[in-house]
Amino acid sequence: MTRTPMHPVPPRLALALTAATAMLATNLYCATAAAADGPSVPPGTEATASAPVELDPNDPDLKLPDGATLAEPKVLDIKTVVEDQSGDERREDTNSDVKFALQAEVLFGKDSAKLGAEAKARIATIAQEIKTQNATKIRVFGFTDDLGTSAHGDVLSRRRANAVQSVLGQELNDSNVTYEVRGYGEQYPIADNSTEAGRKKNRRVEISFPRTEG
Repeated sequence: MTRTPMHPVPPRLALALTAATAMLATNLYCATAAAADGPSVPPGTEATASAPVELDPNDPDLKLPDGATLAEPKVLDIKTVVEDQSGDERREDTNSDVKFALQAEVLFGKDSAKLGAEAKARIATIAQEIKTQNATKIRVFGFTDDLGTSAHGDVLSRRRANAVQSVLGQELNDSNVTYEVRGYGEQYPIADNSTEAGRKKNRRVEISFPRTEG
């Protein structure tokens, strides 16, 4: 095999090539170091030179088929919940309803459906809110935890709901107001019955009514 003889590189050209190689290596190292030491950029936030995608308003894929119409606008039901620090009373507001939940310990003694003076004062405050909302349909539901028999819980929760409704009736004193009173016992828990803190939340009476429209 015949080898092509290599010609010696002129000294000046060799010096220039060496300097260029060193500069390239330095630039690559600096770029790498800057990438490693610089702040990280979250994915999807990198700068881009491309313009945003433009939509063609006349694109047939963006038009409704003949005869089709858009659905009626709907206001989402937003719920706000306010609970006092002790957790004894909770208020829930939605677009359509107001609901108060009072824990049984605040209203009654153990295994009792007798209301004390403080409990009646709390219920009177709720009656004022009912008047403010001009509500005429009131729901009073009683609940217990899952201790004891289910039958006993059903009876106790109904007795407690009846007691609360009786005070509301006295406070509102309005023949136009109707009541739905039920005792659900251990049904519909709102907390874990395996802990005392959860059972305490489940032992409650709820008073709910429609809110003023608008």
